[in-house]
Amino acid sequence: MCHASFTSRGEHEDSHALFAGRGSFEIRYTSQVRPEPYREMTARRTHLVRLLLALGTLLLLQSPQLASAQVPKKKIVLIGSPKEHGSPGRHEYEKDLRELAWALEHSGASERISTQVVIGKAPRDLRLFEDADAIVIHGNGDWLKRETGAFFPQFGDTDGHTYDAETLKFLEGFDALIKRKKTGLVVFHYTMWVENWVARRYFLSWLGGLWIPYASHNPVDNWAIKPIRSSHPVLRGVKHWTARDEMYSRFFLSDNPGRTVLLSAIPQKKENGATNPVAWAYNRPEGGRSIVWGGNDFHDNIHLFAQQRRFLVNAILWSAGVVVPRGGASVPPPPEL
Repeated sequence: MCHASFTSRGEHEDSHALFAGRGSFEIRYTSQVRPEPYREMTARRTHLVRLLLALGTLLLLQSPQLASAQVPKKKIVLIGSPKEHGSPGRHEYEKDLRELAWALEHSGASERISTQVVIGKAPRDLRLFEDADAIVIHGNGDWLKRETGAFFPQFGDTDGHTYDAETLKFLEGFDALIKRKKTGLVVFHYTMWVENWVARRYFLSWLGGLWIPYASHNPVDNWAIKPIRSSHPVLRGVKHWTARDEMYSRFFLSDNPGRTVLLSAIPQKKENGATNPVAWAYNRPEGGRSIVWGGNDFHDNIHLFAQQRRFLVNAILWSAGVVVPRGGASVPPPPEL
């Protein structure tokens, strides 16, 4: 510490006189001794700083876990039939759904995704769906009596016009639940084959369109699949692709302002028709969201075509109310599950 003062020469041994003699001007260098309370306060501050640094380090190390805990979680329930239809590699519902579940959980979505895959007899317990943000159904339609329907009883087990009391009660409850909770609903391929009048009535209400057996068609061909020119979130990052598939097409689509066609496809063989809508999004009147996709017969297509994976993951995320990433979902090839 430097002090300027007038002092007598020799007053302090560490003084340096600028001028000799009494009353000379000197610069003195003195050391100040801090009082005891000041030293205690400094020690406390140092201890507090160290404590804050340690706490900050701990928070930094645990930030991924904390961030994960704060991000909302969306639950997707995926329902499929057992493998009963088609040759090996086709109608592989369980494989398709388990790999889509993996893809959803690795999609880079803005919200955490949890999935539950249910394979077997069509569920009849509404508690399965109570906390679901979206439901995906990929399985058998009601065509063949020997098969296990993904959602509805087989047509041959009914009079074609209605269902037994238990099934009607379940369907009424399911309808009320998805309307009350605005639950997303996504339906693929063969699931659209329904002939019972009650099933068709519900599908038309939930999906905004129908596939009519023997009027619509589902040929196996090489399909050039193209996104409709639209700003719909499901199409973010989706480009055209060509795949061999049994494509459900020639849907019954009456005028409906809530429906947006997403994909069109043209078969290679002229006898299989011209360009057809093969996928659409439907904003239901009560606020829920639905998706229909006519493809997904051949299991290998999920591995072969990133565009198909991106379309499906985008569609399921959108139906669950998740914001689809600007460039589309991340869709690394899933493991064979």
